[in-house]
Amino acid sequence: MDERTLKRIMQEVRSGKLSADQAVARLRTLPFEDLGFAKLDHHRAIRTGFPEVIYCEGKTTGQVLAIIARLAQAHGTVLATRVAPEVHQAIAHAFPKARYFAAARITLVGKSIARRGRSFALVITAGTADQPVAEEAAVTAETFGVKVERLYDVGVAGLHRLLGHTDKLFKAKVIIVVAGMEGALPSVVGGLVKAPVVAVPTSVGYGASFQGLAALLTMLNSCATGVAVVNIDNGFGAGYYAALLMGSMRGK
Repeated sequence: MDERTLKRIMQEVRSGKLSADQAVARLRTLPFEDLGFAKLDHHRAIRTGFPEVIYCEGKTTGQVLAIIARLAQAHGTVLATRVAPEVHQAIAHAFPKARYFAAARITLVGKSIARRGRSFALVITAGTADQPVAEEAAVTAETFGVKVERLYDVGVAGLHRLLGHTDKLFKAKVIIVVAGMEGALPSVVGGLVKAPVVAVPTSVGYGASFQGLAALLTMLNSCATGVAVVNIDNGFGAGYYAALLMGSMRGK
């Protein structure tokens, strides 16, 4: 259920098309749907503003298709993350208009939420190898109605590349910074801007980076203020959080 559905039910009660008991019965059946292998949270959009998202790794293709079918029927828009190419092929066969963002490993069934305003979030990467995680963040935020601009491969090994784009840095309302190796870039950005910074450590790096743990600890120990940190490779979480921040700035 989303806000439009709830308003429609309330309007039908007001107009007399639906009795109060009928409305209660309809609402009672919607909070979650038990598929046996998954319990779909149809009330999440009402509570949080965004519908449930499918994390596809670890699920069978049949399970993914069944979940998408029910969420699409209930909400219209379905976002699926960590989608392997062969899984997307199966999704596209069932939903021909499904869009695949290969770099982000995201499939979108239905339309993105309409964008509001001209403000934008900026997604930055330290290196080219961080782009898959950055794209997951960017596509997630875009799906949830955020205008996104990208600034890639501007890490601390060549800091002049970042400083050549101060116009974007200072105009962005939220900044997502994605970095592996030692993970220093979010601290640098956090010390330059007034916008909130969402730091995303990636598992990119040599042995002593410990699959992203070194970057994670660097970001958690940032000296710069205004930096929040999500888990290793969690581009989706960063994009979702950025969308929440942008929504709160619009007074939602």
